[in-house]
Amino acid sequence: MGPGFAKWIITVAFCWLIQIASGNSVEQKIYVELNNTVPCVRLLNATHQMGCQSSISGNTGVLHMLETESDLDIILRTGPHAPYMVLMDAGFFNSSIMLRMKNSPRIAGVAVVIPNSGPLEGFSPHNTCPNQHTGVYSDSYGPRLADCNGTIWNPLGNGLSFEDFKFPIFSLKDDNQTEVIRKCVSDHNMGVNGSAPAFPLCAMQLFSHMHAVTSTATCMRRNDIQNNYSLNPETVCDPLGDYNVWAPLRPINSTEKGHKANESVVVAATRLDGRTFFWDIATGAEGTVAGFVTLLAASQALKLTARQAPPPRNILFAFFQGEAFDYIGSSRMVYDMENNNFLIDLENVHSVLEIGQVGLRRGSELWLHTDPVSRRNDTSVNTEVEKLLKNMTSVAAALSLSLAEPNATQPLPPSSFQRFLRSRQIPGVVLADHQSAFNNRYYESVYDNAAYLNVTYPSHLTPEEQLVFVTDTAKALAEVATLVARSLYLQAGGEDSQLDNITADPNIVTQLLYGFLIQSNNSYFRSLTNPEDKSLLESQAPQYYVGVPITANTIKRSTRMVQYLLANYIGNPTSLNQSKCQDPSGMPGESKELYSYLWVRGANGSEPSPFCVRSTVRRTHAISPAFELKQYDSQTYSTWTESRWKLIRARIFLVASHELEMLTLGVGLAVLLLSLLLTYFVSTKADLIFAPAQESTGTAY
Repeated sequence: MGPGFAKWIITVAFCWLIQIASGNSVEQKIYVELNNTVPCVRLLNATHQMGCQSSISGNTGVLHMLETESDLDIILRTGPHAPYMVLMDAGFFNSSIMLRMKNSPRIAGVAVVIPNSGPLEGFSPHNTCPNQHTGVYSDSYGPRLADCNGTIWNPLGNGLSFEDFKFPIFSLKDDNQTEVIRKCVSDHNMGVNGSAPAFPLCAMQLFSHMHAVTSTATCMRRNDIQNNYSLNPETVCDPLGDYNVWAPLRPINSTEKGHKANESVVVAATRLDGRTFFWDIATGAEGTVAGFVTLLAASQALKLTARQAPPPRNILFAFFQGEAFDYIGSSRMVYDMENNNFLIDLENVHSVLEIGQVGLRRGSELWLHTDPVSRRNDTSVNTEVEKLLKNMTSVAAALSLSLAEPNATQPLPPSSFQRFLRSRQIPGVVLADHQSAFNNRYYESVYDNAAYLNVTYPSHLTPEEQLVFVTDTAKALAEVATLVARSLYLQAGGEDSQLDNITADPNIVTQLLYGFLIQSNNSYFRSLTNPEDKSLLESQAPQYYVGVPITANTIKRSTRMVQYLLANYIGNPTSLNQSKCQDPSGMPGESKELYSYLWVRGANGSEPSPFCVRSTVRRTHAISPAFELKQYDSQTYSTWTESRWKLIRARIFLVASHELEMLTLGVGLAVLLLSLLLTYFVSTKADLIFAPAQESTGTAY
């Protein structure tokens, strides 16, 4: 083989490299990537797997729009182009239709177009009895109240979030990309005069293959095997969890864990998280935000009076993460209290006031829920509960609020307080806007959003004007926050004469609602958070799905925001510079055992004016004790995990008929074989084809 053959090989190799380099551009010509999509992912608990997944190579199917019952018949029975990718409006996304599709081999996947407002009749993918197996009621404690016997808290719950679908389900925003999909379907997938559509057809491909299977016990065992025996361990699932945020109104030494002599504490609690059917979408306006905004506003209202006329008892503000998944945060705090690994223990807890769903009250009516079992079994508990109820009722009368108690035999609604009662008979009240069944028609769904809570603004307002626009919802929640703050002050032993000095500010409440439901990156939130934390604030509302920590130090944005806001509300500015704020050791009057320190941006008009905030706010892990105890099949603690995955992707393209695909494959194979034969012929005859020209033996003179 001569130098000509080498040149030929180099040329072929160069052309091959050019082809590889142009591969991405070819892919872009074939596929339209869909960016505004959110998948349903796989979650697991002690006994089940639930959620959705694709095959390892993704699921592909011809798109068919579900608009009528006849479309469903085509998809499930008569259509000639199965398997189908079903494109549906949210009105068809219900349990009756999804369960018919669930086990059909003709379904490749589902894409749901989600509007801003939900169906008038309501929609909740959760079950009818949230957290029914990890609350206080059981065969040994109030057996007649267990499993929502007699009280169905979420009657609209259809249980879709707890089904296991073998195909991917993605949500789409109703935007330009959705219109592209619809146009692709209308252009290529609509038959003429009732006939089947002709190829090429518009198809969709969804990737969401999940690594974990069966249950938490199975996937955690596989994690342990990987970690112990593999050189390159690959985790298949992670426990759900984040951090609880809490703060005593008066400082308590954080280095001394366990029981505190002569310390009596009233716990003011609420939840920080929610969930929906789709991964990392949880707006939770009524289910989550209304409660913790109320408690934040109450903490701010209490600060000055509690300092000038401190009540005998302390007040502990507690914001629990992971409560939507069998009370992860509250069960962890109670577990730490039981094991002397928290600031106080359960004996120090005098009583509990929990703020539940309070944003959709009917008129001026709120409901005070208590536990009938502990009140019946323990006279001292009943006496303290009656005192708390009396205090709250008297406070409400001065605020033109109407408080009522449900039937004396009605159990507590799903609440963090139940986890305290599992360990100790403690007096407590859960404040809510519902008597029995939730007022929230969109419990744990994507429709529980700002619009549903009536946090809306006139269209002519700028974002900064919206931030300070006091909505009716803000006024209503400010009243509830005032009720909570004054009730806590009385429950802690404060004087009635101080109550008029405790009033929640509607301006603060409206800014909190805007930041947590509309856009966190606003001037108010910027002034109260760290200017160097660039990833904290976004041009959209936070999501409240608890998720899994990416690293050991990962903290959810919403958790960090609550931490900063609570620190500003109950803490005090100091003269410490930024370096001393990080480590105030040796500074007079400062103590890291009593206080935490945060550097915040501040504001002087539109200009930043940074300062250091000293407060009692701290974070502790909100990870279920089941994972510390390695009791992955626990019936006592939450065992929720989230599967890992490698690729989440959605795209559309035109697919040819099977016959054309086979023809193309056949022609390609023929060209390949011909190329191999030609290459072989050229190679064997290379000495002749590429022989160098013979030099003349004669010499010319």
